[in-house]
Amino acid sequence: MNEVQVVALTQSAGGHTIHHNSIFSPDDEWIVFDGRNDDTKIGETSTIGMVHVKTGEERMLYKTNNQTVYGPGVGAASFSPKENTVLFIHGLYDADAVKPYDMTRRFGLAIHTDKPMQGIHMDARDVVSPYRPGSLRGGTHSHCWSNDGQLISFTYNDEFVDPDLRVVGVMIPADKEIVVPVSNGNNNGTYYSAIVSDVVREPKWGSDEISKAFDECWLGGSGQFTIAFQGNTRNEKGETITEIYTVGIDPEMIRKDAAAVGREGERPRVPNGVRQHRLSRTVKGLSDLRHWLRASPDGSFVYALAKDDKGQNQLVQCEVSTGELTYISRFDFSISSPINISYQGDKITFVANNNVYVFWLKSKKLEKLTSNSVTDLKIVGVPVFSRKDDKIAFNQFVAEKESEYIQIKLINLVD
Repeated sequence: MNEVQVVALTQSAGGHTIHHNSIFSPDDEWIVFDGRNDDTKIGETSTIGMVHVKTGEERMLYKTNNQTVYGPGVGAASFSPKENTVLFIHGLYDADAVKPYDMTRRFGLAIHTDKPMQGIHMDARDVVSPYRPGSLRGGTHSHCWSNDGQLISFTYNDEFVDPDLRVVGVMIPADKEIVVPVSNGNNNGTYYSAIVSDVVREPKWGSDEISKAFDECWLGGSGQFTIAFQGNTRNEKGETITEIYTVGIDPEMIRKDAAAVGREGERPRVPNGVRQHRLSRTVKGLSDLRHWLRASPDGSFVYALAKDDKGQNQLVQCEVSTGELTYISRFDFSISSPINISYQGDKITFVANNNVYVFWLKSKKLEKLTSNSVTDLKIVGVPVFSRKDDKIAFNQFVAEKESEYIQIKLINLVD
């Protein structure tokens, strides 16, 4: 990489927050974003848009009705890898001061980019017992398309039972629309949803039980569907550490167990035949800095962050066939953002010291792509590779008059 060009892509006054994955359209012509100017304000955000990577043209894709500070709220948008379809979080339509936007009160909505404002409910939500198989009754979040665009993973919190216990779930194509009763908090769904991670409130010390499943990725390359996710377990001393787990996804097996939807007073359970496996077994576990796992294109390695002896976040690589976890970086600084891997699988990007970096996995070469000081306006979120790996998009605050807005900047990687 001999030359790097950084371009300020968005200009309009307002937030332009990008998701942590799959923000480029399948042809790499557009980047999807939501209108947040604060990462924590999905519930107050009303717009989903996209911007053309060459012209900077912005288009509105979706806008909520009757938006207030309590909801409904939208955010965290990503493109299907195969179609011009955008998927994002949407809060419940009846959000108000009594029941505002919440991690247990949201679902996934999709938009075809040539049909703006025409939302498609992806996961069905049913809060009227007996519950319809394939539906959920909480909130899905941080949706992630499988590599072929067929399935969607997500994290989930139930609204009624153990709402603080986060789990990982999956949406698979439904034979027909999941139709639920008309009621506040309910919506039909075009996908069949299920929970695929088992959690308990108090894991046994030294066991493989987990109290939280979160921040996952898809493993590719095998011709089968597998999700790798982070799980909080207890070591022999009773300390909570985060390890890597995997679960194979068999859509047919998931559809067969209609009773997995659960009954009133229960959380949805994992379908029969679906079982998670612990992959890594370490002393300290992964870093507590929030980040999402990333996988090599062939599914043989999972990448994550873990702290070194100085407490600095470093890159680690876990071999899927053995579970062996290895530190692959020894930077003299601490990584301060989630990570992303290129589609070719040869490099990882992240933020440290208010700059965007690329780390080449084979040569172990580190390149700083921006030239900010720590006193410059802050880079936020995580850099994301384009599908051709010739661009990296990232978010940074930009001053305009007396305000500061999250804008999208584009790094053109020129070989």
